[in-house]
Amino acid sequence: MLGTALTPLLTAAGHTVIPLRRRSSAPASGEAVWDAEAGTIDLTQSGPLSAVVHLAGESVGQRWSAASKRRMWDSRCRGTELLCAALNRMAEPPHTLVCASATGFYGDRGEEWLEERSAAGTGFLADLTTAWEKASAQAIARGIRVVHLRFGIVLAPRGGALARMLPIFRAGLGGRLGNGRQYWSWVSLEDSLRAVLHVLSERSLDGPVNVTSPCPVTNAEFTRVLGQELHRPAVLATPRFFVELAFGEMGREALLSSARVRPARLAAAGFSFRQTELSEALRALVGG
Repeated sequence: MLGTALTPLLTAAGHTVIPLRRRSSAPASGEAVWDAEAGTIDLTQSGPLSAVVHLAGESVGQRWSAASKRRMWDSRCRGTELLCAALNRMAEPPHTLVCASATGFYGDRGEEWLEERSAAGTGFLADLTTAWEKASAQAIARGIRVVHLRFGIVLAPRGGALARMLPIFRAGLGGRLGNGRQYWSWVSLEDSLRAVLHVLSERSLDGPVNVTSPCPVTNAEFTRVLGQELHRPAVLATPRFFVELAFGEMGREALLSSARVRPARLAAAGFSFRQTELSEALRALVGG
């Protein structure tokens, strides 16, 4: 979702974008190829690169099993290691590597305000995200500036969490999950893309950077505002036990856990969000 939207913005700004394509044949001139089965990345024909943006990863929005957890881990950690190894083999590696990460790093922290300096939490998502960020160690050792973008819930009408929620809420069947007091740190797709562009050009930034609106809301507030913007009731609360029954571990960690995240480093680097209030972001997205 992010990569598809980011490509035309970079192209419009005068950059040449080279997608990393999944295929097993050798790359043609100007191509970069990832052979998933062989576990290799070939950048020999891509030419010089000024920056790399790495956003790949198996979706966490599924019921978790041992197999799906392994896919999530391999796609993020192993994928990042392969990419960094390929960058290290280049005679002139790019000056910047921007890697996706997530606010799942912080775990379930209740009402505590969280910034980039906050410690990692506990649970599968926290462990996964910590390992994901550490997987870029090869690039850092090579002198590449690495930025880990800890995305919150990215709001877009045709992808991500909001796209799954819209049919339910439009049918008038939406409502809070559990007690609704868990904080959901969100960000609009537009501001997510602007944040990527900002860190690409802001050479002073490296390491973790939170990409979330400065105004996180509780799940109860999120569902109330979404119902309001859709002109639908949002009063059908889903009990915690049903969320856990339906979604298992994923429900506990991704839907019921609380992360009240502040984008401290983006703010210090001069980034200004265009959509800070949830109501304005949802109004722009759902046309309420």
